[in-house]
Amino acid sequence: MDRLTSLRVFREVVESGSFVAAAERLSMSPPMASKHVAQLEKSLGARLLHRSSRHLSLTEAGTAWYDQSRRALDLLDAAEAAIGQKSEAPRGQLKVSAPVWCATPRFARVLADYRERFPEVLIDIHLENRKVDLAADGYDLALRATQEPSPALIARPLCRVPFHLAGTPAYLRRMGSPTLPADVGRLGAIVPSYVNLDNLSLKGPGGRMFPLRLTPAMRSDDTTLTLHAVRADMGIAFLPEWLIDDDLAAGRLVRLLPDHAPHPVTLFAVYTSRQYMAPKLRSFIDFLGERLGGQPPAAAKRTLSGQGHASPG
Repeated sequence: MDRLTSLRVFREVVESGSFVAAAERLSMSPPMASKHVAQLEKSLGARLLHRSSRHLSLTEAGTAWYDQSRRALDLLDAAEAAIGQKSEAPRGQLKVSAPVWCATPRFARVLADYRERFPEVLIDIHLENRKVDLAADGYDLALRATQEPSPALIARPLCRVPFHLAGTPAYLRRMGSPTLPADVGRLGAIVPSYVNLDNLSLKGPGGRMFPLRLTPAMRSDDTTLTLHAVRADMGIAFLPEWLIDDDLAAGRLVRLLPDHAPHPVTLFAVYTSRQYMAPKLRSFIDFLGERLGGQPPAAAKRTLSGQGHASPG
């Protein structure tokens, strides 16, 4: 049996959840699809799928093989599309890492609209504030809020994400609202566990920079928990506008020092340096650029140099 066809059958079985659905998509019979996977298991000397009358699941070996073979097939498909041998609609599973604060109605609407336009792409999104290793962890793409992404990655700027120093009216009445950056240190702050607090500053009127000292009341690597702690009058925090725009509009939170702002942060789509891009990856990045940044769908990518810096959130 053709090894490449067997790889495609295995991917379809995993992503569709059944041999019947995979066979229908590939225009073959379910027994033939089963033979392809069985032949693949025989050649590898390992069981790839747990099978029952109602359910299929990956074995440990199957999980490892799926991650590696999926990327290999994506690369082959992208290469074929790039040289005009094949025009394929975006499809398959897209593994994405994104900051925790992307869990907002605004971003969910963007994902829903992408799914409506490209129904054959399954987005597997992981919200985390750590910087994942794209290649080692099997990610196709990461969304990173930073001033400069790693020079080892290909990066496309999507949009600016303002961060605001905010607290509740009740907390600020109790502690006293600061009028100068130097006053902020007397307030408790919920600070990210992954940010260096020694190099914080705010830009004031006229572009003048002011050093900022935060006094931790709690450290957290979860932006959502930080927001809840601020709402509970535990302290102040730097929070992304995406996450608190409703709270600010309703008066549940207020901005401190509104004439001062932290260094601007840009949300980048970053991916590993590949010769070709799979259609699913290219379409997702273009869609985000179109929806988040108001860029043309085919906006040019660029590689940025410089050392990466963590955002306040």
